[in-house]
Amino acid sequence: MNLENVSEICRKIHVELSKAIIGKDEVLRKILLAVLANSHVLIEDYPGLAKTMIAKSLAATMGCKFSRVQFTPDLLPADITGTYVYNQKTGDFDLRRGPIFTNILLADEINRSPPKTQAALLESMQERQATLDGKTHALEAPFIVLATQNPIEFEGVYQLPEAQLDRFIMKLGIGYPNEQDEVLILRNRMERKHDDFAINTVVDAATVTQMQSAIENVHGDNDILHYITSVVRETRKHAQVEVGASPRGSLALLKLARANAAFNSRDYIIPDDVKDIAVEALAHRIIPKASSWVRGFDSKLIIEEVLDRVPVPRVD
Repeated sequence: MNLENVSEICRKIHVELSKAIIGKDEVLRKILLAVLANSHVLIEDYPGLAKTMIAKSLAATMGCKFSRVQFTPDLLPADITGTYVYNQKTGDFDLRRGPIFTNILLADEINRSPPKTQAALLESMQERQATLDGKTHALEAPFIVLATQNPIEFEGVYQLPEAQLDRFIMKLGIGYPNEQDEVLILRNRMERKHDDFAINTVVDAATVTQMQSAIENVHGDNDILHYITSVVRETRKHAQVEVGASPRGSLALLKLARANAAFNSRDYIIPDDVKDIAVEALAHRIIPKASSWVRGFDSKLIIEEVLDRVPVPRVD
């Protein structure tokens, strides 16, 4: 598959998603970039902002299998991965696959489950496999986790450790719609006369996998690679940062920049591809100093300041 086909299919998917998710074209575009990069997304925002709808609609447009797990304090690793169940008729133990054996997994309120359960998901996110009773089972491709968490509730939650946050290629917020878009949401609901959306399937899971493979053909010259590295290394030097982004942050920037170029029908990366997704790719990977909050700095502002500091390479 060539990159022009990748761009065309992405735009068709984007149009279908926009039918269900009103006024959030930029959020949808960046989620599609994560899909092209074959990586996972953490969505942190308030309830009722269509986080679940985005995941379901994405699976529907891509012809992929969809599963949802509501994370709760009593959720066990086996509730995600599955387990072996004794079959009285055959005398054998049959594998009962958990919801993780899917293409698009919505991990709803992921920070409500204890670390042991989060760790079970971590293996699948990183290795694309699940281990049950010592046996390893490969997950189908594509496998994308869209995880959500609520930023306003702090009781009964288990904060995601830095190691797991680092596994998400980007962290996104959705935000409230503007007044015009919110009116359109209500009007569309009245015209439909029901809550469900009619979403057309644009591709299938096999085609999505081919699109992900095509991203490997996007070129980044040495100046771009040095630019990506400089941005990440600058996060380690910033006066308001306790711990900067790791080399996994550099790889995340590269993967998303390649996806961004392909989305725009280019087979090469330009600096704007990097700058466009740097905040979402890096802000959750740094740990600001405690004093940074007093001085009015947060992770996003720090990354924006880093982008302003690092010289942008010239593109001929």
